[in-house]
Amino acid sequence: MKNKLIIVIAILLAFIAGGEFTYIVVLKNGKANINSNMPSVSYSSCSNCMSGTMVIENGGLTQTVNKIYDSVVMIKNYQSGKVIGSGSGFVYKADDEYGYVMTNQHVVEDADKITVVFTSKEEVTGEVLGGDKFIDIAVIKIPKNNVISIAKMGSTNEVSLGDSIIAIGTPVGEEYYNTVTGGHISGLNRKVTVSVDTQNDWVQDVLQIDASINPGNSGGALVNVNGEVIGVTSLKLINSKIEGMGFAIKIEDAMKHIDKLENGQKIERPLLGIKHTNVTENQGLSQYGIKIDKNIEEGIVIISVVEDSSAAKAGLKKGDIVTKLDDDIVTNTAYLKYLLYKHNIGDTIKLTYIRGTEVKTVDVTLTDTIN
Repeated sequence: MKNKLIIVIAILLAFIAGGEFTYIVVLKNGKANINSNMPSVSYSSCSNCMSGTMVIENGGLTQTVNKIYDSVVMIKNYQSGKVIGSGSGFVYKADDEYGYVMTNQHVVEDADKITVVFTSKEEVTGEVLGGDKFIDIAVIKIPKNNVISIAKMGSTNEVSLGDSIIAIGTPVGEEYYNTVTGGHISGLNRKVTVSVDTQNDWVQDVLQIDASINPGNSGGALVNVNGEVIGVTSLKLINSKIEGMGFAIKIEDAMKHIDKLENGQKIERPLLGIKHTNVTENQGLSQYGIKIDKNIEEGIVIISVVEDSSAAKAGLKKGDIVTKLDDDIVTNTAYLKYLLYKHNIGDTIKLTYIRGTEVKTVDVTLTDTIN
């Protein structure tokens, strides 16, 4: 874990200028906290303004933007007949009847109705086919005859630090439809912990970028200099002392389960069959009558084991402290979930755990059920 960056992100669905969606991080004293008092923001009316500097050989930014611009759309989330938020997306494919738009799951969450706005200003009703909160990707179906352009998918395999990128999306509101911002790849393979509450968090493996993204950019396209989509913008780090730290889901991770999402299928993930908490949750552990060595700073503590689950069959018990999954250190509950979800149902993993003063290992065959 020495070379892996862990950033804890508290989700704040920012309702700014009509409720545009993005995942916001507010840091205080080095820790992430949900804070409804967002820093004040002023907006320029300059339509050509762009933060950052981009140098593109054999062409210019205009050529890159032209390849992708008409495939990027604005998405409106209606609940109880009202627009409660908006985000971005892009058309990634089409068949004989329909076009398919990719966006973030949190953009379409709990919507009664979704509409998609194109560069032609045409607005059509879309159908959410499926979505998943852990990869934060959703798919929207729209009529094929409304599609103007289809984005070309790229790859992050050849992405390097310092590569120029552009981000296209609709921040703040419709007035700033399909804003183009430029920047660079600032970090690779960042392990970002997204946290709704202490019992429900998970890790995303993302690209760090310095292009300007704001509420409403969520689900928009992150594009390389060839005009190919290499990521889906999703997260932003907010702090009075921090500027230009955004994150994007890798396009390979977004596309990995896309067939299931298009067909409205749930993404099944393996389960251990345990209730657990972080070793640092002293108050939570005391209420379960569990005491651990104060020198143990990383890992998760098993609070209970479900009968007949894979964990029970492997002999794991209340009070065991899981420290490794295969050769990877388990730092906390979110990282355990991240490591676990890299495996498939039916896989066998090796868990390293502490019971009392002994360090033990056990093979666990993963299932899709806990009973």
